[in-house]
Amino acid sequence: MGVTSISKALERTSSTLKLGAAAQVADYEQRFSSLKNIYDGLLSNLVRMNFSNEEAYETAKEFFGTDCVRFAGIDGTMYSRPLFDLVIFFGGAYSSTGTIAFTKNGQPKVSYDERTLKKNAGISSVVPTYVNEIPDIDQAFFEAEQPGEINPNKPLTDESIISNATIANWIMTFAEHYLAYKLALDSEQQTRVILLDRSLSIERASLIYDTARSDLWQAKSTLLGYEVDREPIDVNDLMIARQCIFNPKLNLPPPRADYLSHAIIHLTETKGALNEKQIMSKLGIEDEKRANRVKRYLNRLAKRGILQEENGTYALNPKYATTRKRISKLVTLLGDRFFFSEDTATSNVMKILKKGKEHWLTTLDIAFLTLFTLQMLIEECWKRKILLIGITKDTAARDFKRQLIPIMHSEGLLKMGISDEDFAKLPNTDRMILQSASILNHRRIKPPWSLIEYDSAVRTMFPDREKGKGYVTGAIKNRISMEKTFLKTYVQLSEARTDPILRSNVLLVDRLVYPEYDCKPDNILRLFNEFGGATEPLEIILFKSKDAPNEIQNLTITILAAMAPSRIPEAFGHNKPLFIADKVAKWNYGQFKCVVDTTADWILNNHKLRRFIFYMSTFRERRASIEAARREAV
Repeated sequence: MGVTSISKALERTSSTLKLGAAAQVADYEQRFSSLKNIYDGLLSNLVRMNFSNEEAYETAKEFFGTDCVRFAGIDGTMYSRPLFDLVIFFGGAYSSTGTIAFTKNGQPKVSYDERTLKKNAGISSVVPTYVNEIPDIDQAFFEAEQPGEINPNKPLTDESIISNATIANWIMTFAEHYLAYKLALDSEQQTRVILLDRSLSIERASLIYDTARSDLWQAKSTLLGYEVDREPIDVNDLMIARQCIFNPKLNLPPPRADYLSHAIIHLTETKGALNEKQIMSKLGIEDEKRANRVKRYLNRLAKRGILQEENGTYALNPKYATTRKRISKLVTLLGDRFFFSEDTATSNVMKILKKGKEHWLTTLDIAFLTLFTLQMLIEECWKRKILLIGITKDTAARDFKRQLIPIMHSEGLLKMGISDEDFAKLPNTDRMILQSASILNHRRIKPPWSLIEYDSAVRTMFPDREKGKGYVTGAIKNRISMEKTFLKTYVQLSEARTDPILRSNVLLVDRLVYPEYDCKPDNILRLFNEFGGATEPLEIILFKSKDAPNEIQNLTITILAAMAPSRIPEAFGHNKPLFIADKVAKWNYGQFKCVVDTTADWILNNHKLRRFIFYMSTFRERRASIEAARREAV
């Protein structure tokens, strides 16, 4: 076949695009046709409406201890730019703050702090580094097979390195979590509601995944060997701290699956030396197969030096009794240095001193620091009664359709009024299903509305078809994420006054679990999972119907509805604090971009450096500057 002309190639591309788009439209029409009966057949008992302001007022007084509280919405920004042989990475997080006053007879009154740019909190950091150093710092370039090496056969051009670098994103992510943590600790601000422009449960799961490969730790974690209180951080410290969420009222960490080790560590930390029988009893383990797993884990922890065994009694190694304290101090030391300190002992904020030498922190280290910060934030929110909420605008999540509905149906908690065939034809994402159902049933579904809340662990499980009712299996390699930590739902907050069909987007909202309100017997669904040759119980939180009392959900949706702006078209039905924080972040992005661009112009026009510019700049930079000069001349 001969080579076609450019015009023929363009014509073929246009035809292919038209055919593909037409097929997608037809597919959507078919999927939306299956939504006609979805409210009566599926959603009527799962959608909550008519939230009570009076109940929110009473809950606020009980939960916060007052009817007037401070809030903070946090959003981030990032920027990267090549500057000759350097790449400049910038990341930051910024807040929008104000006050919520709850009233018995009306919607909460939300007031925003004035002079946002001067008064509200914000943190940022900038990291300049040479292009050739990025593959050693950024885990996006770490080789899976040889974690300590760079594959010489993998093409790494300057352009591909710069395009695929994730350093700026990691700085921004760390900044958002660290700012939230700092606001939670601030006794002057007394922040009692924190809103993040992220899904809390997905964020933690992602950080757990990013730090999961222990074979990378020795090769790529600079935190190893860093001394805190004259004690170097080691692999065991990182292993313990990765799952460092402890709450006895929620039975966290649960004594099952991969969390069993952490449950044993926490037990020996709080109760002291115990023998096997005492450990089994306190963990509530009677089954022989589960008991054998405990014995294996005890031996494993003893071999690693985390536990010390003597005459059948196990005690926590004194070094690891201080792990939580040292990790907390590590996060504060490096976080403050990253975002606050002006006088640094190293040449770059992303470098630390170990044994008198500078070492780059890698993005793996920043992932660890971010995960630790999130878990420290969670514990502070439990301790200080802070309502922690995550909001995601655009989401492709599918667990409502793929996991929650099948599990509820399998457990006899939901009668499906639509056929399996129609259910399979529903749109692919939860947001599209719910948004379309809301529009098609606009007379019956009135914003603000929300789905029932369900445990975020649901997104990692499926019904076990072989075992039947009461059994679930992990979605990936039979792993199920930690339960009783976050509750998830979907919400729609606004509709147009003149046209009830014109509605805001459906948002994914998840929040922290609060045991006093959420862990009531009626809200617990007990399931079982076959793991490691043993049948292990698994308790998740599930508000089984729209009529199940849920004080914290009522409080949360009442707050979010009061914060949904009606007069800002681009923020219609979203969250005004996060909208303001986003504007502040974009302003700072623009200011920093101007600084970098001005610096580049200063270098280009500095007569002392003119001789070297030709050699310092890349071919693309040189071509761009010449082409720009030619356009100006014309």
